Amino acid sequence: MLIRQETKEDYAQIYDLVKTAFSTIEHSDGNEQNLVTALRNSGAFVPGLSLVAEIDGRIAGHIMFTEGKVGQDTVLILAPLSVLPEYQQQGIGTALIAEGHKAAQELGYQYSLVLGSEQYYPRSGYRPARGLGIEVPVGMPDENFMAIKLQENAKPIKGAVTYAKEFGI
Repeated sequence: MLIRQETKEDYAQIYDLVKTAFSTIEHSDGNEQNLVTALRNSGAFVPGLSLVAEIDGRIAGHIMFTEGKVGQDTVLILAPLSVLPEYQQQGIGTALIAEGHKAAQELGYQYSLVLGSEQYYPRSGYRPARGLGIEVPVGMPDENFMAIKLQENAKPIKGAVTYAKEFGI
């Protein structure tokens, strides 16, 4: 498996991958592929943090981290993470998260937030965000709104979360 930064040539394949990956997800709104496109064209986009997992020349997974805020501090928002159904439960998502965290650390980001499965994301170090002083957005379950410190010496943060407008939150 090769994990690398996405390129413009990957966009159509990523669009289809995200659409396919979320087609059977219970909490999907069916628009995750359009969110990826909108985020890619936003001011929150960080090119080095939109990665693909390639297996035998085929893109099997994709992850995107974009900028958000907690209070006045810039953080990353992990969304979405997509793996084609036939490649799920093989460690691809976990590998994409790990590589994304590594790249984010190198870029100097201190925190990453995610709204997702309380069973899945803690395996990659995510914990309830409230415990770090981050206010859980209205309507989001505490157990599903998580954060991770990307730097050991990350300064404490506190406050409300502001997502890129493309999220519609």
